[in-house]
Amino acid sequence: MKTVAQKIFRPRNKRLSRKTPNDAMEAHPSNIETAAQMDNIQHLPTPPSVARDISHHLEAVMERAHHGGGWLLSGIICINILILGCALVSGSAFNSVAITAVHRQIFLIILLLLTMTWMLFYAAVTARKDQAILFKDSHAGPVWLRAGLLLFGLLSLIMDIFKIATYVGYLHCDSAVKVAFPVVQAVFLLIQTYFLWIHAKDCVQLQTNFTRCGLTLMLSTNLVVWMAAVTEESIHQTEIPELNVNISHKMYRAQFGNKKCKCSHSACDTFKDAFYYLYPFNIEYSLFASAMAYVMWKNVGRLVEDHSHHSVTFRLKDVCLGPLTGILLVVAGLVTFILYEVYILKEDEEYRNDGLLIHFIMNIVIVSMMSLSTVIGCIVYRLDHREHVSEKNPTRSLDVGLLVGASMGQFIISYFTIVAVVATGARGHLNALNLSWAVLTVLQLGLQNYFIIEGLHREPYHVMREAALHSNAHVLPEHTEMSVVMESNKSTYFLTPSLDDKLSWKRRVLKEVCAFLLLANIILWIMPAFGARPQFDHPVEIHFYKFAMWAAIVNIGLPFGIFYRMHSVASLFEVYVIS
Repeated sequence: MKTVAQKIFRPRNKRLSRKTPNDAMEAHPSNIETAAQMDNIQHLPTPPSVARDISHHLEAVMERAHHGGGWLLSGIICINILILGCALVSGSAFNSVAITAVHRQIFLIILLLLTMTWMLFYAAVTARKDQAILFKDSHAGPVWLRAGLLLFGLLSLIMDIFKIATYVGYLHCDSAVKVAFPVVQAVFLLIQTYFLWIHAKDCVQLQTNFTRCGLTLMLSTNLVVWMAAVTEESIHQTEIPELNVNISHKMYRAQFGNKKCKCSHSACDTFKDAFYYLYPFNIEYSLFASAMAYVMWKNVGRLVEDHSHHSVTFRLKDVCLGPLTGILLVVAGLVTFILYEVYILKEDEEYRNDGLLIHFIMNIVIVSMMSLSTVIGCIVYRLDHREHVSEKNPTRSLDVGLLVGASMGQFIISYFTIVAVVATGARGHLNALNLSWAVLTVLQLGLQNYFIIEGLHREPYHVMREAALHSNAHVLPEHTEMSVVMESNKSTYFLTPSLDDKLSWKRRVLKEVCAFLLLANIILWIMPAFGARPQFDHPVEIHFYKFAMWAAIVNIGLPFGIFYRMHSVASLFEVYVIS
């Protein structure tokens, strides 16, 4: 087999250069075009030691040529785990069926143990094989994304500690599985966070089929954990008695297990309230990990081009108005959110209406300012002459897909609200505000999606500037000083402040818009993630759709809407950096 391959792919007069993690930039994944991939493998002429390297390269290519079944098998594994997990999570959400939270947690423990076993095998065996990881995708797992994963992982770990402290108090009358699950999940958080921090950029060239199956196991495990956390949090936030749906849902939160089972220590209620407030971070952690696992899965078997990687620094000294306005908006949003939470818990209907009034007005102000700033950014795009990036990038494709897909959740809630309010006549100031908020949210989502997607697909300014410097180096003014430092096949350009530090007005406007939208999306994530549910506190939609249907709409759409805001923050940060 090796002889045939050597005859087909003739050696070229180039030296063999083993890729380092900093060398990889862009991918050309074509698993059926083995000949095209072999052009990336360069050969040394004759020494015996080089013959062994050539043999390793040929083995890797021949393995990639027969990996078609790996995609299919890994996809089947992922689909089956997700469907089974969805069935168990949905079944355990209802007390009237035989499936309980204990059955769901046993299933999750098995998934977590299997995933941890594979991650340890990958780190100890696959990643250490010679020629296994020749390439690194620099677009995958950027530092800010891994830092966010680390932060959410730390808060999720605290949540698991609080859960352990809570469930230990019920061991005398409840299942020990409820203690075992947060223990296993805590260990899983530590192993997975370390794994993704180290290996998120890997483009695996050996054991590709097994690696794909392991990555889809990791992906589906995180998604099932996400579904379980979202379901538990939704039940906690929306369980209200059927006899009177007008009473605030917050007065009727989900109870812990059997009411006859009493906690053996006095701190149970404190820990219980604390870990529910940490659920949003655990939910975001699972989604971050799922996205990074998907990119790793797409990178299996990929060969990437070897060209310079240009570091881009993040700094706020060039912008002022956007961050300042965004911070003021976040502070105002937090104040109104606290008032809303206080008023909505009161028995008096007048207080509850005042809380809804404050919440509606604040959200209308936020989405209106976001829509206006996004329009300004879109106008600047029309005046900008940057080229669109044509290179393939699975990370960017995933970002766009998640952005559009997650926004559907908020679109669904907004359109259902519009139909309900209009059909009932929109009488009263609260109905008018609710309708205005829904309409403006639809407008804001569409504009923001366009702004972010357009920004992600524009050529970074530093790349265009560098191209201009290379093509016009002979006409640079004498006072411009540029030094090029070659360091481990990585080019870094140091420019004088007159050329590098001074932004054009278009770049400044784009950065101001990105900074403002980033902070505005943060406050729009905080409010629903930590308990704001005006969809249940305002009775119009409940009366129109009936509680069962409206609860299903909100509990399906709202988690995607919450994720959309956090994902928008990450995407806007990237647009800010490349602008």
